[in-house]
Amino acid sequence: MKQNGLKIAFFGSSLVSAYWNGAATYYRGIIKALHARGHTVTFYEPDAYDRQANRDIPDPPYARSVVYAPDEAGVTGALRDARHADIIIKASGVGIFDEFLEAAVLDFKTPERIVAFWDVDAPATLDRMTADENDPFRALVHEYDMILTYGGGDPVVDGYWKRGARICVPVYNAVDPDTHYHVPPDERFHGLLGFLGNRMPDREERVWEFFFKPAREIPGNRFLLGGNGWGENTPQLDNVTCLGHIYTRDHNAFNSTPSAVLNINRASMAEYGWSPATRVFEAAGSGACIITDAWEGLEMFLEPGTECLVARSGNEVAAHLASLTPERARTIGLAALRRVLSEHTYGHRGRQLETILEEIRN
Repeated sequence: MKQNGLKIAFFGSSLVSAYWNGAATYYRGIIKALHARGHTVTFYEPDAYDRQANRDIPDPPYARSVVYAPDEAGVTGALRDARHADIIIKASGVGIFDEFLEAAVLDFKTPERIVAFWDVDAPATLDRMTADENDPFRALVHEYDMILTYGGGDPVVDGYWKRGARICVPVYNAVDPDTHYHVPPDERFHGLLGFLGNRMPDREERVWEFFFKPAREIPGNRFLLGGNGWGENTPQLDNVTCLGHIYTRDHNAFNSTPSAVLNINRASMAEYGWSPATRVFEAAGSGACIITDAWEGLEMFLEPGTECLVARSGNEVAAHLASLTPERARTIGLAALRRVLSEHTYGHRGRQLETILEEIRN
């Protein structure tokens, strides 16, 4: 296989839309970094879940974007188009034809062509396979040349090895300093605390604890809730503003304006640890003061107490907010910015990926 100038086919949920698609900025950062290193990426995504009607970006210059019809003809046509790639990647959570694609891409595997599975929700995937002995993906894990994951550290790597993975490597979220950076405050997002995340079943209870509980305890300050799904059956508090879907063009303003930005992991990711969400790096790239729920491996990315604040309950979130001065918030935010720029950019991840591919080739 050629070391440089690889042709990569990537099947994922969406590159051009973050609508109900939290992995969008992760895909963009990774693929942009690969493009910068001389590789050519085609990203295949289905026209599904109103994502094309809620695009954040036009087709980007760092990838060829192929949107296929959400039917059998559309997905098989995309597979035919991808057959000349040097590397074919199937990401988890495409949303439609996942089971079909996970098996179909393996038909393209040859001694010269790498076929990889990129799991952007590895804790959930591993838990699902453990719970269901008939899960069809269980029989496919060992056939992939490699498993890449969005995070999860040793617990996820061990879990995949037990399922027969040949190679499993976490490729963590990061920041793209060209797209995520500090901007002047925006009146729309003034407040004490902001949280951005879609409503998911295994996150909802934690949002009640880490976001709504401190909002009740500090009624005189504005709390901002961004993301899809929060409009109905959520606590109706006068000081909570539900903003709905926030397009990625507004993420910098959202992260740069409130006194602090909250990170709340989904329950499975918090349990496995080593799973920093995209919002952690995006907020750090904006110089935001981050308050995060507690999870193992955090110090690998940010130092608790100096580069972020850690809370194990809603009461601790409220206590952090009560003692947070503008000066301390700026100091913590700038420390986080320095850390991610020095260790956690997508440029770092692009180099990591090339190393992984070279090891597989040899």
